[in-house]
Amino acid sequence: MRRTHRILFFLLVCVMAFSGTLSAFHGSRGLDPFVIPEEFDTEKTYEITFWAKNDTNINQVRIYEKAIADFEALYPNIHVNLRLYTDYSRIYNDVITNISTQTTPNVCITYPDHIATYLTGVNTVVPLDGLMDDPKYGLGGSELRFTSPKRDEIVSQFLAEGEFGGDSYAIPFMRSTEACYVNKTYVEALGYTLPETLTWDFIWEVSEAAMAQDGEGNFLVNGQKIMIPFIYKSTDNMMIQMLRQKEAGYSDEEGNIGIFNDTTKELLYTISEHAGTRAFSTFKISSYPANFLNAGQCIFAVDSTAGATWMGTDAPLSDISEDAIVEFETAVMTIPQFEPENPQMISQGPSICVFNKKNSGEVLASWLFAQYLLTDGVQIAYAETEGYVPVTKNAQESAEYRDYLSRAGEDDTTHYEIKIQASELLLDHIEDTFVTPVWNGSASLREASGQLIENVTKSMRRKETVDEAYMEKLFSDVTALYRLNQANAASVQKTELGKLPEAAVALLITLVSVWVLLGGYALFTFLRKKKSKT
Repeated sequence: MRRTHRILFFLLVCVMAFSGTLSAFHGSRGLDPFVIPEEFDTEKTYEITFWAKNDTNINQVRIYEKAIADFEALYPNIHVNLRLYTDYSRIYNDVITNISTQTTPNVCITYPDHIATYLTGVNTVVPLDGLMDDPKYGLGGSELRFTSPKRDEIVSQFLAEGEFGGDSYAIPFMRSTEACYVNKTYVEALGYTLPETLTWDFIWEVSEAAMAQDGEGNFLVNGQKIMIPFIYKSTDNMMIQMLRQKEAGYSDEEGNIGIFNDTTKELLYTISEHAGTRAFSTFKISSYPANFLNAGQCIFAVDSTAGATWMGTDAPLSDISEDAIVEFETAVMTIPQFEPENPQMISQGPSICVFNKKNSGEVLASWLFAQYLLTDGVQIAYAETEGYVPVTKNAQESAEYRDYLSRAGEDDTTHYEIKIQASELLLDHIEDTFVTPVWNGSASLREASGQLIENVTKSMRRKETVDEAYMEKLFSDVTALYRLNQANAASVQKTELGKLPEAAVALLITLVSVWVLLGGYALFTFLRKKKSKT
């Protein structure tokens, strides 16, 4: 092979290798947009996968299994394969991994922040507005073999959480918020009376009072060597809610990040003060708040209302030995507020998205199953397993669900009083809940917000100095760690609306550059040959 041909061949191989690498990373050209079939082919067999989260609660597993069995009885041509995960981050990571090979699940329990990242793939997640409004197969559709809720029968605040980028990409499955589970017995032993609404000042004051010890190092309030008065499970939510209550910056719908502000610094200084006395700690540093609460080693434990079955003296899912449990009265209260008359609390909980596939019938089958998870039987049964609330007005107002709520305290399993109180807390405060803006990168910002609290808490435990210089470095380090300086929702919005991803642009630039080089080399060779002939 002549030298010129060898060079050309080498350049072409490089281009093909680079193209293959980027294609593998970004899932080639993606899928065509989903188009709703005019009719669902009930004679064709469809096999779909459903990825769901389960906190080792066997009752939830049974509800999933029953829902699948009941759905398959209605649609014998659809087979649903269930895959269970122990946390949402693993679902998220597996979906991201599978996008490039187009092996995502058909239906997935997830969060809107995660879906925003899934959307960086081309037509990866199915927009649901058209499906929800379809007269045959949409919400309340005429051709459904089950009673599906209509769009206006889903709680509007919950439904809106799946709307971003100009369309709906998720339907809500269950909803929860955060609650503060309080050892009321210890609060009163310290000489305090619980207010109607907890405030941050009250929490900090009581927590510091609980740090008093005798000469032998025993805490006076519990007589034990261990006491962490205030433990927060999700520091992400802690910072987000504090900023919301202060009407301070976090981010906007365009993805402009505003968390690194003076209010954030003030909050971190306050948190660091109480972390320094060890009156405050976090789940990541100390472990589950419920474990300390039930052992009489914590007074204020903030966790999801969905975690209520772990809280209290008689908690059915308590993780500590029976001999370590301390008798106390538990109060279920809203998270602490800066303005009790204007409570602000986050709305959270799993949503459902449907992934696009080459076969439109398969996607429609997936949508039918996703809808089935909103039926009263599934909603009420799942809500009764933990402190979740159903997402449909029908289920919330049904006689069955109201009867369930009215029987709080009848037993320590299905009708565990703390669990039902946690559900009622959210039902009473739906209008006070909020969600954060969703964009590609919002999941990283959420993690970063919690990292700020984790870092100052660790630093104070290590006796480090937390001052202005520390804060500047902290903001810089967290920005770099979560690549927030690269987050730009505006460009993401453009990508979702049809603009090319950065890697695709890079590929095109590289291809053009290489072909220019090839053309230049060919011209150079031609001119050299022409010159040699003359």
